[in-house]
Amino acid sequence: MNNETRGAIYGLTAAAIWGGMYVVSDVVLNTIPPFTLLTMRLVLAVIILAAFLSRSSTFSLTTRADLFRLLGVGVVGFGISLGAQFVGTDKSTAVNGTLVTSASPAFILLFAALILRERLTPIRVAAVALATIGVIVIIDLANANFGSETFFGDMALAVAALTWGLYSVLVRSVSARFDTLVVSFYALIGGLFLTIPAAILELGSRPIGVIDGGTILGILYLGVISTAAAMWMWNRAFALVDASIASLFFFAQPFVGTLLSVLLLNQAITTNLWLGSAFIIAGVLLSLVRVGAKPSIHLAETRVTIDPTVSINSSTKDS
Repeated sequence: MNNETRGAIYGLTAAAIWGGMYVVSDVVLNTIPPFTLLTMRLVLAVIILAAFLSRSSTFSLTTRADLFRLLGVGVVGFGISLGAQFVGTDKSTAVNGTLVTSASPAFILLFAALILRERLTPIRVAAVALATIGVIVIIDLANANFGSETFFGDMALAVAALTWGLYSVLVRSVSARFDTLVVSFYALIGGLFLTIPAAILELGSRPIGVIDGGTILGILYLGVISTAAAMWMWNRAFALVDASIASLFFFAQPFVGTLLSVLLLNQAITTNLWLGSAFIIAGVLLSLVRVGAKPSIHLAETRVTIDPTVSINSSTKDS
């Protein structure tokens, strides 16, 4: 299995996990306020990754600048982006949230071109466009409400989409020097620099409710599966695949979320759902077909033998 295929599996799996976590989050948020829950998720993920890093020789960094660089990546992704997403979701609507955050792959393409100098090929732009159209079709613009009452929340969601695009590209950049486990560990710690103060302020007005067994299981799922495992897989995908291609994996999130809404919440299966899902799948498959068409060539392993007795007719054309 080549790097591109493994990257696709990691990225799609991570986004699929995030598509399913909202059902769990809705339940847990009835007891634990959002920034407090986000802090719990990050702390649990740090503990899990620290356990793996303790058995690895890649735990330490070489310079203080390296440490600040990785912490800064986490501030952008886990502090600003996820924090803005929580605020936006609270102040806006679910439809607006899905629509605005679906712009993340477009921002990934933009930052990949600006920071990583990746080429914006027509096929990559078309793949993102197809999947974005799919999200718009599923949620139906008629259900969106971008009035003055949701303006602050919509702006926060836009910040979340933009900074998630920036975070994903920064992960691709630092992964050229550091192992994915190291990047994920220090980035999660970086996010705590913002979420801990926000949680302290939040608890002054929104205390934690009664925690039961279901809440504990939900916290463990969100911290271990949706954060430690899924974030590592997302980071690993961007370490293995060009950012402009990996951006397409994000669309597995709304697709899986919609599918679970049909299966668990009895949401009606509409024409928009089928058509939008087809656009999303087409966009992702278009990206994967492009990935599969790029074989890895290792020049060091290539051997070419030329027989001097064979003459080449210059008029011969390749078939």
